[in-house]
Amino acid sequence: MNRSTPGISLILLTVILDKRACVKIHIIMEVLRPQLIKIGGRVYRKNPIQEQTYQHEEEDDDYYQGLMECAEEPCETYEVVQTLQGFRCTVKAPSLLYKHIVGKRGDTRKKLEVETKTSISIPKPGQEGEIVITGQHRSGVISARTRIDVLLLTFRRKQPFTHFLAFFLNEAEVQERFLKFQEEVLEKCSMDHGVDSSIFQNPKKLHLTIGMLVLLSEQEIQQTCEMLQQCKEEFIDDISGGKPLEVEMAGIEYMNDDPGMVDVLYAKVHMKDGSNRLQELVDRVLERFQASGLIVKEWNSVKLHATVMNTLFRKDPNAEGRYNLYTADGKYIFKERESFDGRNILKLFENFSFGTLKLNSIHISQRFTVDSFGNYASCGQIDFS
Repeated sequence: MNRSTPGISLILLTVILDKRACVKIHIIMEVLRPQLIKIGGRVYRKNPIQEQTYQHEEEDDDYYQGLMECAEEPCETYEVVQTLQGFRCTVKAPSLLYKHIVGKRGDTRKKLEVETKTSISIPKPGQEGEIVITGQHRSGVISARTRIDVLLLTFRRKQPFTHFLAFFLNEAEVQERFLKFQEEVLEKCSMDHGVDSSIFQNPKKLHLTIGMLVLLSEQEIQQTCEMLQQCKEEFIDDISGGKPLEVEMAGIEYMNDDPGMVDVLYAKVHMKDGSNRLQELVDRVLERFQASGLIVKEWNSVKLHATVMNTLFRKDPNAEGRYNLYTADGKYIFKERESFDGRNILKLFENFSFGTLKLNSIHISQRFTVDSFGNYASCGQIDFS
């Protein structure tokens, strides 16, 4: 018994971790594996400088000091125009992020201007436009531009995801089979811990996510549409042959490593002909959007799956999995969730077939919205045929 005590203590320690401890662990991981920011072909390391995450606009000044540690080396790839007065460079950014460049009482902008010996013009709140940097020295203008880009990228990453690229998987046959799956699971496994009707996906919202997006203006939505069209012309048409991809949605799997404590259960999606074309297509789309900066690089490959059960739905039917990491003001979210015992479900429904369907469109879907069919509202799409 004494030999097992350390293991038991470790388990108990994990169980009693409160929200604050979880946030601290998150911050520790940021220190061990700092966030990398790619700007103009260079990679900068963002080192956290304070324990708490960014929560209030008043903290802009302190946050600026830490961020600038990773932006001391200027990037020479920016387009800087020589004028009669000196040098000029412009930055495109959504108006929602202007406040992070201005800072409280304008202090962040003032520090930027003083330290780089430049003048920075920022559009008024609510107005779309360009941030204009001018100065007597080219190096100062480039330095200011680099620092502004670091600020913009950092605070953009703290915005909640607004849209996502996805295939819709809600054809009538699949919805019917999904409801059959739900009915049989509740009939056979409702006595298992945590299993109830509240954790099942809405069948009208079944989808396969390619990547998550933060789109903060109409211009960025339009840019995403154009990028998706470029993907279609450059490689999607070749992979799809100009025809819908026939896929099968069959078999179930879970996300974590303990089938007795599952938070997300998903259906697997694969090509009906056994080829790798769907995986190749979505991976190339992901790669293209990551290279453009529209999608933050987290994975090298898309995990082909359709969520059918998620414990976040228990308290919030509109929850969308692991993508709710930050609030709009950048505060890290700790979400309590009651896991369910998925062992019997995995055993009884291991090879359950949700049906076949033809994937003919990639959609730019907006989170927390619904269309007239009960699915996510689409801001744009490309069709294979």
